[in-house]
Amino acid sequence: MVTGSGSFLPGKPVPKTEVDYYLGELTEAPLKIRKWLQRIRGLMAELLEVEYYHFALDPVSRKFTEDNVSMSVKAAEQALQVAGMTPKDVQLIVYGSAHQDQMPTASVRIQEGLGIEHCGELSIHANCTSAYKSLLVASDMIRHGRYDNALVISSSMSSSELVAEYYNQPLVTKEELFLRYFLSDGASALFLKAAPEKANGLYVEHVYMESVGGNKPSAMGNKRPAYWMNPKEEYEKGYHHLAQMFQEELRQNFHEPDGSVFLNGLKRMLKQHPVDMEAIRFFQVNFPSKHISELVMDECAGLGIPRYTLYSKMSAMGYLGPPMAFLCLDRILKEEKLVDKDIVLSFVTEVSKFMQAGYVMSWRQF
Repeated sequence: MVTGSGSFLPGKPVPKTEVDYYLGELTEAPLKIRKWLQRIRGLMAELLEVEYYHFALDPVSRKFTEDNVSMSVKAAEQALQVAGMTPKDVQLIVYGSAHQDQMPTASVRIQEGLGIEHCGELSIHANCTSAYKSLLVASDMIRHGRYDNALVISSSMSSSELVAEYYNQPLVTKEELFLRYFLSDGASALFLKAAPEKANGLYVEHVYMESVGGNKPSAMGNKRPAYWMNPKEEYEKGYHHLAQMFQEELRQNFHEPDGSVFLNGLKRMLKQHPVDMEAIRFFQVNFPSKHISELVMDECAGLGIPRYTLYSKMSAMGYLGPPMAFLCLDRILKEEKLVDKDIVLSFVTEVSKFMQAGYVMSWRQF
C-alpha cells in the first residue's frame, strides 16, 4: 500500500526559450551540426509541447546545485512526512535511475543522507524501467514478508550529460544532441507499507517487467565498453556521449508486425493481470513526447482504454525519465480525488534495449 509520496524539482521553471542558455551553446560543434540545431529547436518545441523544464544548474556559475542523491533525499523526506513516518522507521530503500557510475552506490548514499543507521538497500539502473523495477522489488519483498515497509525512490540528473561542457564538441552528432530538448531533472519517491485489513488508500496490485530487445539493436546509450577506460581516451573518442536514435531507425525497431512493442508489452501485462478498462481513472504513459503518447493512445483505444484517461505533467516540467513514474502518482494523490475501485495504470517502453515495465494500482475505500 502507498502511504506516502513526494517529489522534488530543482530550481525555478525554465521556459523552453531558455534551454540553450541553461545547458550552454555548442560553439565548437561542427558547422552543419550548429545549423541543424537552429532548425530543430522550433520543431522540438512544437512536437513535444513542453513549456517549462527544471535543471539543477546555475546558468551563470555553471555549477550544479543538486545531484541524484540530494534530490532523492528531498523527495524521500516528503514521502516520509506524508506517510507520518521518520527515517528510522525505514526498513528498505530501493533506488532506481537510468544509469550510474559511482561507488559506493546511490542507495547507501541516500541512506546516509536520510540519517538511517541500518536498513536493507538496493540500487537498480535500467533506464526508464528502473523506477518500475524498484517498485516491483520493494512490493514483492513486502508481500512475501521480508520487510514491512520500503522507501522507493527514483531520480534523474539529465542536465549533467547535456551541458555544453560535457561534450567533446567537435565529435558531436545529431543523435547525441537530440536529447537536450526534452530531458529534465528531478526526483520522486513512494513509501510502501504492508497493508492492514480494510485501510483506505492506494494499493499496489501488480508490477510487471520484461525485455524484448534481445534481437533488437540498441537505440539509446553511450559507447563505453564493459570495463573502465582511461578518462582522457574516453573523452577524446567521445565514448561518454549519450545518444538516442530517432526517425526511421527508431521507428523500425519500435514497431512489430502486429503493433508497437509498447502495445504488445501492455497486452502481455494485462493478460497476466486483467483490468476492468472502465475502472481506469488515469493511464500514465511514460514517454518523453506528447506526440508519441497520443499515437500510443490510438493503439490502446483498441484495448478499451479511454483516451481521456491519459495523464501527463510533461508540459510543465519536461521529461524526467524514470522519476516520472512516481512523480505522476505523487501529483495524482495530491491533486486529484480518487474514489473506490479507481485504477491507476502505467506502462513504459525504454529504447536503450527495449526494456518494458508497468504497474496497476487501485484505490480502496472501506
